[in-house]
Amino acid sequence: MLSYQHAYHAGNFADVHKHLTLYAVIDYLLRKKTAITYIDTHAGRGLYPLDAQETQRLQEYREGVWPLWQQRERLTETLLTSWLSAIAGAQSDNHELTHYPGSPWWLSHSLREQDRLRLYELHPGEHQHLNAQALPMQAERVYSDGLAGLTAMLPVATPRLCVLIDPSFERKAEYQEVADAVTYTLEKARHGVVLIWYPLLPAGHHHVLLDALKASGIRKIWRSELLLREPDAQAHGMYGSGMLVINPPWGLDERLAAAMAEVTRCLGDESRFEAQWWVEE
Repeated sequence: MLSYQHAYHAGNFADVHKHLTLYAVIDYLLRKKTAITYIDTHAGRGLYPLDAQETQRLQEYREGVWPLWQQRERLTETLLTSWLSAIAGAQSDNHELTHYPGSPWWLSHSLREQDRLRLYELHPGEHQHLNAQALPMQAERVYSDGLAGLTAMLPVATPRLCVLIDPSFERKAEYQEVADAVTYTLEKARHGVVLIWYPLLPAGHHHVLLDALKASGIRKIWRSELLLREPDAQAHGMYGSGMLVINPPWGLDERLAAAMAEVTRCLGDESRFEAQWWVEE
């Protein structure tokens, strides 16, 4: 299915959750000099103008990055303020929020000479937008299915591996497909750091993914969820965002909890953040 375009949702609360987690993981990984291969299985456009027709249709960023940006001068948590400062660097005017950076932007701006990045995108229009982005020479853009591409390129040549998996989950089968791809990945790269985003929807299909990973035998799976509002079986749409981090860097949980405490204060009284080990070491 090739209907999903993330531009309609760019900068929403799920992006805040996903990219703040990714930013924190990358920050830890860069503390060592050994080379890293980054793989983004569902890359999207890379950089999203907030005045684009698609983004303006839903304006989901107003319940995501926008309130954080508006209150950034009053925020104090180091991880969050550093992340917002990086976002400022993606703007033509640092005082105005005009663009939201997607995962290819976050990953490519962290690349060192020894690192590599492979960005997969299967939607032809989204891949065309991605091709138009200015990226370092270590970043390779691939017009292909990301899960198939991930499993085909393992093991990687570098000592370390970091994978981001964030499909649209428009198809129910994707939850099991992601679990299968992750299980294979950890068989080939036992110490790889894998980040998996999933939506929290009233139907609860994400439990297929969670249960499959727990049954896989993979250890060290840290789970966090950012809820924008309480679930309502009668409502439609995403009420929360989930992240799994396999082989998380030491201290990630405490650092993100501190940042998310400020995030939830900005997003409103209904929002809350929960985190715990899904599978311990």
